[in-house]
Amino acid sequence: MLKEKEMWLDDEKRKSQLDKATNEAETAFFGFQQVPRERKADRVLQHFNSVAQHYDFMNSLLSFGIHHLWKRTAVRMLNLNPGDRVLDVCGGTGDLAILAAGDTGSDGRVIVYDINRAMMQAGLHKVTRKDIEDRIRYVQGNAESISFPDRHFEAAMVGFGIRNVTNMKQGFEEMYRVLKPGGKMMCLEFSKPTFLPFRWLYDIYSFYIMPFLGELIAGSRKAYTHLPESIRMFPLPDELSELLKEIGFSQITYKKLTNGIAVIHLAVK
Repeated sequence: MLKEKEMWLDDEKRKSQLDKATNEAETAFFGFQQVPRERKADRVLQHFNSVAQHYDFMNSLLSFGIHHLWKRTAVRMLNLNPGDRVLDVCGGTGDLAILAAGDTGSDGRVIVYDINRAMMQAGLHKVTRKDIEDRIRYVQGNAESISFPDRHFEAAMVGFGIRNVTNMKQGFEEMYRVLKPGGKMMCLEFSKPTFLPFRWLYDIYSFYIMPFLGELIAGSRKAYTHLPESIRMFPLPDELSELLKEIGFSQITYKKLTNGIAVIHLAVK
């Protein structure tokens, strides 16, 4: 059984990983593995191709449905206005986009922007079912090079996706670039539970039960082993806040959810 110190990186190792995720180092982390930097995007594509058809079901199963509450809370905290244009980076199957489209109304537009076509296709039926097809558009592209002009959106958001971007800082810089002055950025990501006994239970669930269910239901133990590993490589809230400040964001705040399992980060350009 993995010990906690092997599950959660200490400050020095986490800083080293963050440095790799924000510069041009020769290698990048894919979970706990180090891979050639130019290969990480391919590994991420393969990973999500393997889980796309089961992604929404597994999210609901593994989170006991609570991820829907997290997402509703995160989009509500963006305080979107009717007519806003919103970019959903690493938008996947569109959960955040659907919520945002409800807030921006018939005159608003939400762009689901994701490198993985299979993930976007897996979520198309949800948009059709909610009769908001005319408000949501899909663009396949890399978060490190967003194919929209400067100062184009009132809001940009990313949910459970930025940790998979090879150069995480560049991904945030691109979101900053496409935001209008005064535009808001929201990042919803997993983090480290604060209460130690709860963290122990969470670790056991993450490293033993989740991979078992992933293999049993989705046919991929590897994909659901990568998930908890990538979570433990991600910066803690204060560290991410410092990175956002370096990029130029202001009014940076964060809100911990469910004992810190997930965190909503908000910032303004």
